[in-house]
Amino acid sequence: QGDEYINIESDLHENKCASVDDEQPRLKGLLEKKYDEVCEFCKKHKTRIYYVVYGILIAAYLAVVIAACSLNFQRALPLFVITVLAIFFICWDFLMAKYEDRIAALLSPGDRYLKKQWFWLKWVLCAALIIAIICWLIFDTTKQGSRQLISFGGLVVLLMLIFSKYPTRVAWRPVFSGIGMQFILGVLILRTKVGFDVFTWLGIQIQTFLEYSDTGAKFVFGDKYTDHFFAFKVLPIVVFFSTVMSMLYHVGFMQWLIGKVGWIMQIFMGTTPVESLVAAGNIFVGQTESPLLVRPYLPYITKSELHAVMTAGFSTIAGSVLGAYISFGVSSSHLLTASVMSAPASLAASKLFWPETETPLVTLRSGLQMAKSESKNLLEAASQGASASIGLVANIAVNVISFLALLSFLDSGLSWVGNLFDYPQLNFENICAYVFMPFSFMMGVDWEDSFIVGGLLGYKTFFNEFLAYERLSKLIQNRKKGGSMYINGVKQYMTVRSEVIATYALCGFANFGSLGLVIGGLTSIAPSKKKEIANGAFRAMIAGTAACFMTACVAGMLTVPGLEVPCHILLGNASNFTDFPANSTELVKCCQHLFTSANHSEEIFPGGNYSLNSWKVCCQILGQPAFHCT
Repeated sequence: QGDEYINIESDLHENKCASVDDEQPRLKGLLEKKYDEVCEFCKKHKTRIYYVVYGILIAAYLAVVIAACSLNFQRALPLFVITVLAIFFICWDFLMAKYEDRIAALLSPGDRYLKKQWFWLKWVLCAALIIAIICWLIFDTTKQGSRQLISFGGLVVLLMLIFSKYPTRVAWRPVFSGIGMQFILGVLILRTKVGFDVFTWLGIQIQTFLEYSDTGAKFVFGDKYTDHFFAFKVLPIVVFFSTVMSMLYHVGFMQWLIGKVGWIMQIFMGTTPVESLVAAGNIFVGQTESPLLVRPYLPYITKSELHAVMTAGFSTIAGSVLGAYISFGVSSSHLLTASVMSAPASLAASKLFWPETETPLVTLRSGLQMAKSESKNLLEAASQGASASIGLVANIAVNVISFLALLSFLDSGLSWVGNLFDYPQLNFENICAYVFMPFSFMMGVDWEDSFIVGGLLGYKTFFNEFLAYERLSKLIQNRKKGGSMYINGVKQYMTVRSEVIATYALCGFANFGSLGLVIGGLTSIAPSKKKEIANGAFRAMIAGTAACFMTACVAGMLTVPGLEVPCHILLGNASNFTDFPANSTELVKCCQHLFTSANHSEEIFPGGNYSLNSWKVCCQILGQPAFHCT
């Protein structure tokens, strides 16, 4: 009976399956038919469907922007500006992709006319430029003081001191156009209210953005993670920034942005596509990452182009460590400005140090393909960026530990040697200060601060910029705290002008530690160029240092005295009236504020942050209205 039961059950099961199989082909065929019809319709109208979806999303975004602007335009102004810029560049890319040949044909008559008349036109432009510079220096010196002239003279001296490998083959267009781009960027950012406010806003946003790394650091290291500031506060910023950059690379934003900046420098300066893209890339990424953007073309570049690639790496800093320097307390807006201004300066210095003597092989006007992200999705890109930062974080940590230990050893040895000659205060910083003091003064640093800035430049050149910025941050903090400027004859802080110029001069990887990093990194990318890389690396490091100094000189020419200087410091530094003319607007405002705050009392005693010299300066500027200045 058991066997019969099993057979009956199996027969029933087979019959049931057979009946289902009889019904399934009819149902399955109907579903497949509908599915195939939908797929066919989607394939046939694929482009239109994309346009409809994108149109709906764009319309929704624009509705959000309009609603935000109507509610509070001031609050929505950054979103409005970003939207306008995005629309402009999307339209620009569309027009160039579709009508580039027609636009070139339309502009070709003007191009031919300029080439035909260029022989005499270039002399007219040079004369007009020289006259404009002279007039600007006269009016600016009258208004702001004579210290800008020192920075201008320093820039001229730096150009004269550069020893070119082929002096008779120098192409001056990249040199002067690079300096011109620096000057234009500096004027827009440092002298115009809109530019200054925009970069200040960007600096604040970056600081706010970097503070999100504190959440991860606090979770991993505990609530007291700030007790170990460098290890648990600064280095996590590097990890966070590296992750974000990797994600931006994956979506293609960084390649697009670097391509636009590189195209501008290529058109304006007349440099080749490879060196222009690498110089633009160094604004955002490190000196070993930016050559990866043009890796397929590196075996075919000339010696001058290779020198420009290395110089661009030495002249700028990576975006990942930019966040670390901001966390030290260094001005974020000035660091951003220095990063942007140093890109054209690197090409100018490079083409002066090593002029082009060969015919470049890579001369594509368009279509230069940059390396793309290898990650499959956004999460993988974030993970790869975090993992890639491990080596960078470890490299920063071990270099800081080793260099500080080495510096302590050198200072101890030098102090012992100096003690033999009754000069126990001899140390590495003092030696570097004497070596670099003339350069810091040429940039426009106040004479009494040039010794300190010279020491910072020595730290940056012989060790790394991390130590230099860390030392600069302490000086900035001392100034903000106030107190005595001198203790036992040692100056405790500098003027804001000196701090700003030092920020620009230190903003680069030009040091002996990075020298080995560049040689090793580029050799692994382009083994066929190993000999050229080794021969030109040291010269590129010197060119990178000169580019940073040039950027600092331009910043010194354009930094306005008192732009962000507290009144008590501005008045305290006003004893030399050759630097601060009597009609200086900032000084007059400070003196008026000082006299007003005294409540018109008949007898004024210097106190607080204002010294007796401050009162004397104001008495000389404003006269003696209701005050017994004597």
